[in-house]
This record gives sequence, C-alpha cells and structure tokens, in this order.
Amino acid sequence: MFLTAALPILAAATAGVDPHLHFTDLHLNPVAIDLHFFQIKWYSLAYISGILLGWWYLLKLIAQPGSPMARRHADDLVFYATLGIILGGRLGYAIFYAPHLLTSLGLFKLWDGGMSFHGGMIGTSIGIILFARSQKLDWLRIHDYLACVVPFGLFFGRIANFVNGELWGKPADVPWAIVFRDTVQTGMIEPARHPSQLYEAGLEGIALFLVLWFAFWKTKARYEPGKLVGLFLLGYGLARFIVEFFREPDSQFSGTFFATTIHMGQVLTLPMIVGGLYLVLTAKGRRHRVEPIAGGQSVA
Repeated sequence: MFLTAALPILAAATAGVDPHLHFTDLHLNPVAIDLHFFQIKWYSLAYISGILLGWWYLLKLIAQPGSPMARRHADDLVFYATLGIILGGRLGYAIFYAPHLLTSLGLFKLWDGGMSFHGGMIGTSIGIILFARSQKLDWLRIHDYLACVVPFGLFFGRIANFVNGELWGKPADVPWAIVFRDTVQTGMIEPARHPSQLYEAGLEGIALFLVLWFAFWKTKARYEPGKLVGLFLLGYGLARFIVEFFREPDSQFSGTFFATTIHMGQVLTLPMIVGGLYLVLTAKGRRHRVEPIAGGQSVA
C-alpha cells in the first residue's frame, strides 16, 4: 500500500515535475483597470477600500454610548487620517528603507510604490492629535476608535502585495509554498516560498480585527482610554515580528545586520510592542466618567 501511494510522487519527482504552485499560474495582474491612457492598480484600490470600509465601520462605533466624537468629527477625521497615511507612509519608507529618496524627486513618485506602515501609523497619529486639539477632543480615545478600523486597510494592503507578487517569503517546502516570479537571477531555479503576504493578511487583518471587535463590543475596553489602541499596537507588533521570520529580507539590506540577524520590520515593531503593552496594563488607571460627544448617555 505504501509503495502504491508513493509511486505517483516518485514518478513526478523523476519526471522533473514541480509540485508547488507557480505564481504565474494564478494569472494575477497588478493593474485592475487598464484604459491605456490611464491605469488603476489593485494597490490603489486597496488603499481606497480600506479607507472607505474603515470610515463605514467607524460610524458604527461612534453610534455607541460614550463616543469621543460625533459624525461631523468622523467625516473630518477621515481627511486627516488619509493625509497622514500618504505623507507618513511615503516619508517613512524613505527614512527607514530608501534614504536616497529624501534627496531626489523620486520621493513624490507614489506610483512607483514604496510605503511604510510604520511611517503611515506615525503620520496618522500626528494627524489625529492635531485634529483632536483643534476640536478640543480626547486624542487618546480617538486613537482607540480609529485603531479598531485599521485592520481593514492592513488586510487589503497585504492582499494587494500578494497580487503584485511582491514582499514574498523565504524559501520553503511546505505544501502551500508558491514559486514567485523574479525571485532569483535568470537561469537559476526559482525556489518555492512562503506566501508571507497572506500570513500577514490573516494575522494583521483578520485576527487583529477580531481581537479588537471582541474588546470593543464584548468588554468595557472603550471606556478605558488607551486600551484599544494598546491592543492594536501589541497585536500588530507581535504579528509582524513573527511573520518576519518567514519573510525574505528587503533587498536593500542584503548581507547587512537587518537581513542576517533581525529584519528592519522587526526592529520597528519593538517600540510598538512595548508601548502597546504599557497602554493595555495602565488603561484602567485612566478610566473616568465619559461624557459622550455622540452615541447617547454618559458612562461611568
């Protein structure tokens, strides 16, 4: 019986058949809509979808008792957050991954790709603080609410990375490994790799959303300033740190400390993990009577 089951595998191996899925077989195209004179890429649609779906969900959250802002604030906040994502994400990519862009016009070529989540997070946080101060709102509680919607953008962004066939994982021999294009020099055999983009979509997007959903809807976390954003920082930091073990280092760091010992993505998550843990552990001490801006009665 063992020999009977093993024969097809041995035959495939001797015939030189690659048992792994090839990315080209998926027929994925980074361009979603091509009008010849104008193109819309999936990566752009990922950003738009994440922002719109996040806005819709944010309106659901602020309709609950004790909300730190009203509908009019949420509408304006989307503008500040979007600006922070774009400016912070691009500047963060240049600072952390491609410093040469800081002294060239390439910094403004967003269509060439290159965005940093950590930079986008910092830019968005600055935007929230400026917005909250201008409206005399509690900036930490607004962070809590916005943190609950970020996983939408993370999920769509990682799916777009997969569609683009970029940011692939390390060589692997697991059944679900994929042979991505352009991963080695011409003439060499391309190894099957971890689809790390999908790992991140599952952890940073789906799993993190479920954790925050449960904390918001099933606990009193939203009445403890900093707890939800702390859970987000801790959850994202741990997820990213773990997935980086399966992800190929960024090519610009090849042969450096950030490729052979620890990845740049892992270094940048360490402050998130520490900060998130601090916010979660100290959240109860910041609890106070919440007078709502929207969503009904006050909550002690």
